[in-house]
Amino acid sequence: MSTSVDLCAPLAVLGADVQVPLVSGEKVGYAALDYAASAPALQRVWDEVAAYAPYYGSVHRGAGYLSQLSTDLFEQSRRTVADFLELREGDQVVFTRATTDSLNLLAGALPAGTRVFAFETEHHASLLPWAQAGLPVSYLRAPRSPEQAVAALAEALAQFPEGPRLLCVTGASNVTGELWPVAELTRVAHRYGARVVLDAAQLAPHHRVSVRELDVDWVAFSGHKLYAPFGAGVLAGRSDWLDAAAPYLAGGGASRTVAREADGSVAVEWHQGPARHEAGSPNVIGAYAVAAACRALTEAGFEALEARERYLIDRLTAGLAEIPQVKVLSLFGAEAARVGVLSFVVEGWNSSHFSAALSAEYGIGVRDGLFCAHPLVRTLLGGEEAGPSECGAPEPSLPGERSLNAIRVSFGAGTPEEHIDRFLGAVRELVSDGARWNYRNEGGRCVADTRR
Repeated sequence: MSTSVDLCAPLAVLGADVQVPLVSGEKVGYAALDYAASAPALQRVWDEVAAYAPYYGSVHRGAGYLSQLSTDLFEQSRRTVADFLELREGDQVVFTRATTDSLNLLAGALPAGTRVFAFETEHHASLLPWAQAGLPVSYLRAPRSPEQAVAALAEALAQFPEGPRLLCVTGASNVTGELWPVAELTRVAHRYGARVVLDAAQLAPHHRVSVRELDVDWVAFSGHKLYAPFGAGVLAGRSDWLDAAAPYLAGGGASRTVAREADGSVAVEWHQGPARHEAGSPNVIGAYAVAAACRALTEAGFEALEARERYLIDRLTAGLAEIPQVKVLSLFGAEAARVGVLSFVVEGWNSSHFSAALSAEYGIGVRDGLFCAHPLVRTLLGGEEAGPSECGAPEPSLPGERSLNAIRVSFGAGTPEEHIDRFLGAVRELVSDGARWNYRNEGGRCVADTRR
């Protein structure tokens, strides 16, 4: 197939020229198709961070030039993220470690007794923090259409009309890539007096996210999926519940004043605003990298990036549809809109074996397992009980065993068309001809057997 539309070029990313060894001893350019786990850093982001690195200094209260410069860059990064998300007046940006950290922070800040609603299709980061924080949770069954999701939420909220309530919902599934009806769900939630937090970990790298337009109350995302290295994330949105909550971490930066009382105890006045939940020395470089990625994506233009990604998605799905042994996993159906994330199983193949062969024989990096979304993947596979995934030890993965896990291919703004074509060619060859090497289970992973 040849490109038939005028598309923007892929954005420059680190690792685009990395050569990896095949089991045969040859080397090939690495086809990174695991963006949903961690996207490669944009070259521009890396260059901006490298330019700042010599001027790195302590943040807040430092009198020296480098400290003041770093403080300015840190707070400017906060404003850049706010602009990127199109926050409302009065909303705040809190820098965290990742989406998981952001949602755990929010779970600890919710008013006592807040009932949380979450579909069982969520990533574990969106599924688990609420009960861990001692909050009541209503888990909703996997919907089979966006309309069914909206109706299920309305029914669930009607059963609990009193008290503070929160819906946690993904913007795009980390398993199927399917887009969720966030605006519609938010309208229903607000009609019943509930608030909404959007898990945008998979959405923000692929689509423009406007808090103002979607009207969600909070949004969480990870820098490492947004083409930014260094382990920073974001929780952004309404300030009232965050300002009323105990600090996420107790320590310097979160405390305004600390004094000894006459009885020997310590009295603390905590900051309001983002500092309240950012105790300790902040990850300045991480925050700056996130802001640099926000600028780069905004300037590249989401309209152009989305058009290119839609072309690659169509190319991928059309190619897989030509292989009868491949079953693509979907909640909402083949025509559902999605980002560049797709999971599938191959008839007659164990998913770990297939993924290992893609890597060892073709230099293609994908992911196999349950993708930290165990209930969803099991539902998509027909309710089978699967073995542990990459979040623990993988299922036994010897050739010929039936797979109870899946394979995920994911891509984005830095993916060249050639990687999609090489992946499709490799899938066709493996399905028709089988693997060229023998594979064995080693420590729970399927690996090429090079022993003689």
